[in-house]
Amino acid sequence: MQTYHLFISHSWTYSDAHDKLVKMLTAHPTFTFKNFSVPTHNPIVGAQTDKQLIDAIENKIRPCSAVLIMAGMYSTYSKWINKEIEIAKRMGKVIVAIKPFGAERISTVVRDAAHAECAWNTNSIVNAIRQHTAV
Repeated sequence: MQTYHLFISHSWTYSDAHDKLVKMLTAHPTFTFKNFSVPTHNPIVGAQTDKQLIDAIENKIRPCSAVLIMAGMYSTYSKWINKEIEIAKRMGKVIVAIKPFGAERISTVVRDAAHAECAWNTNSIVNAIRQHTAV
């Protein structure tokens, strides 16, 4: 089975969505991945400036097959989610927009950057990753 390297972009304010997504992907019986994201319980340490933090995020994204972005409306206004989108685009990474559970609208910033958009559903997310990435 192939292992996908994923960077899961998310707002720390909504870190529960990140944790739920990781659990969903981990539970999928035919999907394996390595998580390169920056969860609240494992922050990037040592970055004293925005430039150092951007460099650290670039190092996290570089080996990834795809960048998954929680596409809630808050993503439009998140400085760091927007930086992660810029980095992913500059590096030519596949961006998968994940519509939050129960949301009727998603961020146009994320939608416009995404190669794929999927529902808050494990099979939808896994299928989008498989369809748009090479391992």
